[in-house]
Amino acid sequence: MSKPVSFASLLLFSSALIAPSVARAQASPSAPSSAAPAPSSPADTADQTSAPGVPSATPEQTPEPPAPEVSVPGGNTDIVVVGTRNRNVARSAPQVVSVLSSADIARTGEGDIAGSLSRVTGLSVVGNGFVYVRGLGDRYSLALLNGSPLPSPEPLKRVVPLDIFPTSVIASSLVQKTYSANFPGEFGGGVINLTTKTVPKKPFLSIGAGIGLDTVTTGQLGYTYFGSSSDWTGFDNGQRNTAPLLAAFLKSGRQIAELSNTDNTAIAAQLINGRNAVIQRNKALPPNWSANITGGKSFDLGGTTLGVIATAGYSNKWRTRDTTQQTANSTDLSQLDRNFERVITDNRLVVNGMLGLSLEFGQNKIRETTLYIRDTLKQTRLGVGTTVRNFGSNIIVQEQDTAWFERQLIDTQLVGEFKLTPDLSLDVRGTYANTQRESPNEIGVTYARDANFACDNTSLNGCYANSLGVGARPNGATIGFSNLNEDLFAGGIDLGYKIIPEITATIGYAYTDTKRRTEVREFAFRQNGQLPQAVTLLRPDLLLGSAVVTAFPGKDFFIRIEDNLGGNPTFDAKLRIHGAYGQVQAQITPKLSATLGVRYETAKQTVAPVTVYTTATILPPATNLNRNYWLPAATLTYQLAPDMQVRVSGSKTIARPQFRELVFQTYFDPEQNTAVQGNPLLVDSQLYNAEARYEWYFARDQRISLSGFYKRIDKPIEVYADDNGNTLTNRFANAPKADLYGAEIETQKYFPMNWLSDGDFFTKRRLLAIANYTYTKSKILVGPNDPINAYPLSLTNANQLFRNGTPLTGQSDHLINLQVGLEEKDHLSQQTFLLSYASKRVTRRGPSGQPDIYEEPGIHLDFVARQGVKIAGVDTEMKFEVRNITGTKYQEYQQNGKNRVYYNRNNAGTIFNFGLSVNF
Repeated sequence: MSKPVSFASLLLFSSALIAPSVARAQASPSAPSSAAPAPSSPADTADQTSAPGVPSATPEQTPEPPAPEVSVPGGNTDIVVVGTRNRNVARSAPQVVSVLSSADIARTGEGDIAGSLSRVTGLSVVGNGFVYVRGLGDRYSLALLNGSPLPSPEPLKRVVPLDIFPTSVIASSLVQKTYSANFPGEFGGGVINLTTKTVPKKPFLSIGAGIGLDTVTTGQLGYTYFGSSSDWTGFDNGQRNTAPLLAAFLKSGRQIAELSNTDNTAIAAQLINGRNAVIQRNKALPPNWSANITGGKSFDLGGTTLGVIATAGYSNKWRTRDTTQQTANSTDLSQLDRNFERVITDNRLVVNGMLGLSLEFGQNKIRETTLYIRDTLKQTRLGVGTTVRNFGSNIIVQEQDTAWFERQLIDTQLVGEFKLTPDLSLDVRGTYANTQRESPNEIGVTYARDANFACDNTSLNGCYANSLGVGARPNGATIGFSNLNEDLFAGGIDLGYKIIPEITATIGYAYTDTKRRTEVREFAFRQNGQLPQAVTLLRPDLLLGSAVVTAFPGKDFFIRIEDNLGGNPTFDAKLRIHGAYGQVQAQITPKLSATLGVRYETAKQTVAPVTVYTTATILPPATNLNRNYWLPAATLTYQLAPDMQVRVSGSKTIARPQFRELVFQTYFDPEQNTAVQGNPLLVDSQLYNAEARYEWYFARDQRISLSGFYKRIDKPIEVYADDNGNTLTNRFANAPKADLYGAEIETQKYFPMNWLSDGDFFTKRRLLAIANYTYTKSKILVGPNDPINAYPLSLTNANQLFRNGTPLTGQSDHLINLQVGLEEKDHLSQQTFLLSYASKRVTRRGPSGQPDIYEEPGIHLDFVARQGVKIAGVDTEMKFEVRNITGTKYQEYQQNGKNRVYYNRNNAGTIFNFGLSVNF
């Protein structure tokens, strides 16, 4: 597992390629004080101890800083290095890796780990924290916590969204882009391993708070709804609990159509009220704010050290998007179908906590980590527009939506790292994790009016009305409930033995058992056509409140609910994996080293509808994937010169379908404002990977690397949009094949500033420059007779859905990251500009022969300043951030010649944050 002296030190150099301050990681998670010297960057050779232009210091003046702690499977074995390369152990990392230490994460100023990872070469973040490696979608990224797998609280993904991890609980983040057999086989683009903070050598307590504003949200008009009085905490106080009569009905096994009008109406009368359905204006949305506290201490028990660390945090953020949302009515995009302006206000509330215990005795360590994260989104949407295809351009439609999405992760891990003999090491680990996602009361209400009429006493045609599914206008009301619960049990053991000083062998076994149950219900309110027209003008809580619904039971009119989704509401999904590997690391000659390994994995993945109704229904097909794989991996490293080396690697890996992609069940994606349905006929993707990398360390703090990579993917899973004439739904299908290739270049350097002046300001500071660029190209390969399973569509050939030569979804041709900043060498004082750019990428295939749908992330420029000061004798860190200085818009669109259709377009504001933390 973790090896803070040997293994993590070995990774130190690779992280310096993206952020030289990896070598400046602190022993304590607390922020550096104003009195403490700022850590310096590592030397590339043992005899160099100072940066260019900076006077040399003795080892006593600049002790070697501790390496960031990294906990990965099989990481407790020593890496073999001999000969001249032993002068810099970090250069001999056996794979292509990058490590973000707590110091690197702090420099980016990001509040969550997903934002920090977006600064790594070849990585980009899409949506709510899903990391893309080298343009491959999140399904090709593997996320681990302390070397163990994580379940996802997001029903649309199997991988965990990394934006739910606050940076305050993470000690380091390792990104490995070349496969090695000690990691699970689902390694398409790379692995991202998060290591939680461990116990410092000295006791500490850090208390912080922050406040921020968004130029398009804070103090501006937004929309919200009451919900409950405790919403600000991220926890509902019971107001959203399932209504009693509905709860009893859901347990009965009956279908809603089997109920009498009286029983049905009684349920309908309990669902809608002023707390959950009435949208309210907030003319001045409040600022964002957050608070956190972290503390730790170690206790000497006589030969054994007990460590305790605890952290807790809370954040409350608001975001408003004034969004244009359109769809086309023709293949050339010359005519619009849906054309809406929609204001979406999100109130995101995150509560997190972590407790870590550790025992250290000799070279052995046992540690237990419990992590809790609750991420709640309170969302309100109000849109006005037209739906030309079905109702003409004169009918103006108003759509009101309120929702509450709860995501929760509880993860507990026990890890043992033992040095049995000087040559024999043993790692054991076990984890249990539970994730839940609940979405009670997803309410949508649609009103419409005729623009050709005025709303007055002479006619009500010009008034917004909702006749609950009756008439020629778009109208209606729905209420939805969804629940997800996932349990994950995982364990592993790794045994490493140094056969001779030049050869180390490692064997290991890993077991993972994941079980998920999802339930989605949605009901539509309908009336029998006798509802008085004046009643249809009422706002949602009055139109659908108990007073109206029960006004005339069994009389002239009634309001009841109907099943709006059909099909089966509940599914069980399971994935059980057994994996075993063997790996050898060898120094073949003083200049040539090799890492060779093979992993065998057997996995059974099933998705099946659960029978919940007492009467028989037609069920969708089940999924039963049972596959075994041999996954070889090899990396050769050759030293061309004392300061140059090349790496060549090759491997085979896999990517399994995510649960959400397999379940034929409708979910609403609040980010893309679209429905999502799975395909139970998806199969595994297989990847064949090759990479070559050149590294040149031409001087202290000056290095450059250049790499080229290639991947052949059999049966990649792609997202496509399906337009059934009424709604747009995202679906999934296996494309026949795809190729992906590209190149990366990264470089970094510190520049001394004393040549500008011999004054203190310049002699105490240096300029930091970090730059990386990734070029990626991909294309789907489709033959004329390649088959396809695009359930529920009745397609037979892949060319009916995919175009030969089109890029993979999620892949940007160009990714650029640049950091330029000033740092004081003996004091916490950093001022950094961070620029990132991602070129356009496909988000989903276009519907009905239309062009593909792209998003354009564009350029983002940020500024982060950190300053250490003493306030009343207490070490204090002040942080100031400016995000999206350029005010780059978000755009997701189709284009055909001059015709462009915006699926989502909105202004993104510039965000200002100020934070203060005190360290005791």
